[in-house]
Amino acid sequence: MKLISIKLCNFRSFYGKTPEIILAGNEVVNTTVIHGNNGSGKTSWLNAFTWVLYEKFSAAFASTEQLVNKRAIAEAEIGQQVDCWVEIAWEHDSKRYRLKRQCRAYKTESNFDTGKTELYMQVAGDDGRWYLPPQQPEEIINQILPSSLHQYFFFDGERIEQIVRSDKKAEIAEATKMLLGVEVINRSIKHLGEAKRTLETELKAIGDSEVKQLLKQQAKIEIEIEKIKNRQQEINQEIEYQDTFKQETNTRLRELSAAKELQERRQNLDSQKASLQEQLHKSRENIKRIISTRAYTVLLSETTFKFRTLIDNLQQRGELKSGISREFIHDLLIRNKCICGADLKDGSQPHEHVKHWLDKAGSSTVEETTIRLVAQVDEIDKQAITFWEDIDREQLGISDLRQDISQIESELDNIHERLRKDPSEEIRSLQKRLDAIEGKIAELIFEQGRNQQQIDNLTSELDELNKKITKQKFHEERQSLAQRRITATQDAIARLTEVKIRQENHFRLQLEKRVQEIFSAISPAPYIPKISEKYELTLVENTLGVEMPVAASTGENQILSLSFISSIIDKVREWSDKKKMLMLPESSTFPIVMDSPFGSLDENSRRHVAQIVPQLANQLVILVTKTQWRGEVAEEVSNRVGREYVLTYYSSKPDCEQDFIELRGERYPLIRQSPNEFEYTEIIEVDRDG
Repeated sequence: MKLISIKLCNFRSFYGKTPEIILAGNEVVNTTVIHGNNGSGKTSWLNAFTWVLYEKFSAAFASTEQLVNKRAIAEAEIGQQVDCWVEIAWEHDSKRYRLKRQCRAYKTESNFDTGKTELYMQVAGDDGRWYLPPQQPEEIINQILPSSLHQYFFFDGERIEQIVRSDKKAEIAEATKMLLGVEVINRSIKHLGEAKRTLETELKAIGDSEVKQLLKQQAKIEIEIEKIKNRQQEINQEIEYQDTFKQETNTRLRELSAAKELQERRQNLDSQKASLQEQLHKSRENIKRIISTRAYTVLLSETTFKFRTLIDNLQQRGELKSGISREFIHDLLIRNKCICGADLKDGSQPHEHVKHWLDKAGSSTVEETTIRLVAQVDEIDKQAITFWEDIDREQLGISDLRQDISQIESELDNIHERLRKDPSEEIRSLQKRLDAIEGKIAELIFEQGRNQQQIDNLTSELDELNKKITKQKFHEERQSLAQRRITATQDAIARLTEVKIRQENHFRLQLEKRVQEIFSAISPAPYIPKISEKYELTLVENTLGVEMPVAASTGENQILSLSFISSIIDKVREWSDKKKMLMLPESSTFPIVMDSPFGSLDENSRRHVAQIVPQLANQLVILVTKTQWRGEVAEEVSNRVGREYVLTYYSSKPDCEQDFIELRGERYPLIRQSPNEFEYTEIIEVDRDG
C-alpha cells in the first residue's frame, strides 16, 4: 500500500477544502514531514487516515462525535447541510484506489444533527480508467492492510508504549498472525473441518450399522473436545483479566507509603522467582534434549566393549595386520617392478619372494575402516562420559534453583503475612484482595491443566476411532470414496496445522532477533527485548549471567514499541521478497504515519530513531512540533524528505502569541491571529525547490 495523497473538507479543525496533500513515496526520499504546534491539528490529521480507511480513531482523539468543523456549522443556515469528508488515494498491486468517507451535519436552532457515514471507492487499472470495485470497499481495504493492524501503522508516538502493555499481547499476536497469513490457514483448517463433518454425515447415511456407531462416537468426542477447547479460551481470558486486576492492586499497594517498601521488595522477589522458574524450565528442557540426542551413547557401552575385544582378538591372531598392504604388493606384481628397481618377471625368484608377501600383508581398506571405527567408538565412549557430566550439572543446577525458589517463596510468604496483619485497614483489605486473586488464578490454572489432560485423552480415543473407521471394509464404492475423502481431509488438516505452528514459531524468533538489533541500535541501555509465545513484549537484562526482567521507563517502552513495528515491516518485507511465506496480504509495502514520535526520548535516542525508521519503512509520514524537529532529528531525516507541509493554526484568542518555523531559509507561520471569531487550521506546502 503506497499512499499517494489525501484531501480534507471541514474535518475537525480544517475549515473548507484543503489542497491535495501529495505524499512522498520515492524509494530514497520516502518521508513526508508535517510541522505543527500542539493543538494545531496534527492528531486530527493522523485520524483523518484512520477514519477514512477504518472509521476508527486513536486514543488521544477526543470528542469523536464532533468531526464537522465548528466554523462551517456556525456559518451555515438553519437546516442547511454541511459536508465533512476525507479523500485518500493510494497505489497497490499495480492499481490505483480513491476512497472517500463523508458525513453530513445539519444545523438546527440549538445545535446540529449528524447523519450516517458514507463510503465510496473507485479503482483504476493499467488502462487508467476508473470503475466501481466488484467488492465492498471495506473488504478491499482489509485485504490490503487489515483493520486489526491499523494502529501499528497509524499511531500516536507519545502513546505508542501502550503496545507493550500486558493487555495488548493477544491483540499483537492476532495482528502478527494476520501479517503472516496465518489467519488464511486458520480459515482453511476451519473449512476443511466443516467439509470433513459433511463427508462423515454422508458416510453415516450410506454405511452399515458398525460404521454408523463408530461415526456417532467420533462426533460425540469431537463435540466434547471443541467444548473443552472453548472453555480453555475462556480460562485464558479470565487469567489475563485476573493478572491485570492483580497488577492494579499491586500498584495501589505500592502507592501507599506504609506498604511501599514491602510491596517493592515483593515485586522484586516475584521478578526473581519468575526468572528462576524460567531457568528451571530451560534446565528441564536441556535434560530432555541431552537425553533425546545423546542417551544412546550410554546404552552402547556393552557394544563398544565387545567391539574392542573383537579387534584385539583379530590382531592377536594376525588376521588384522598393519604395515604393507595387499593392494600395494598386487600393484608391484602387475607392473613387474619392485620398489628397489628389480624386475619381477613371472616365475623368477624376486617375483616369488614378493608374491609370498601377499599372504602376510593386510588390506589397506580393512585397516582404514578399522582405524575409523576405533576412532568413532572412542568418541562414543567420551560422549557417554560427558553425557553423565552434563546431566549431573543440569540436575545440580535444578537443585540449586529449587532451593533459591524455596527461599524466595519463604520470604514472599513472610511479606504476605506482614501485609495481612498490617495496622492499616486499607493495606489489609488490598492484601486480602490479592490473596483472593491469586487463589482464583491458581484454580483456573488447575482447571486448565485438568482440561488439557481431558483433551489429550479424548484425542487418543479419537485417533483410535479414526483407525477403526479407516480399517472398515466398505462394500459400496460410494462408502469407499467418502472414506478416502475423509482421510484426505484429515491429512490436509494435520499438515496445515503443522505448517501454521512452524511458520508462527520461525517468524516469532526471527522477529525477536530483529527487534533486538533495532532496539540495541537505538537505546544505550544493555537491555534485551524478548517476545514470548503469546507475543508479550518485555525487556530483560543479563549483566550477571541471569536474565532478569526490567522495569522499563516510558522512553524505553516507546523505543521497544518502535522497534517492534519497524521489525514487523522489515521482516515481512524480507520474507515476502524471498518468497519464504505461504500467504501474505497482496503487497509487502507498508506506510507508517507517526504523530509526535520523538516526544519522550532523549537526544541520543531521538537521533537513532530518526536514522533507522525512515530506512525500515517503505513510506513515512511524520507529524512533529518545532521542538521535536529541531537539531538531531532534522539532521538525520532531511535527506529522506520528499514533501514538507506546515499546519498554520488561526487562533481566535485576542492576544494570541504568533509563532513561526524557519525551513529552508524561509519563515512559515505556525500560529496566527484569526481574522474572525473562529479557530481553524490551514495547510501550507513548504517550497523545497526555492
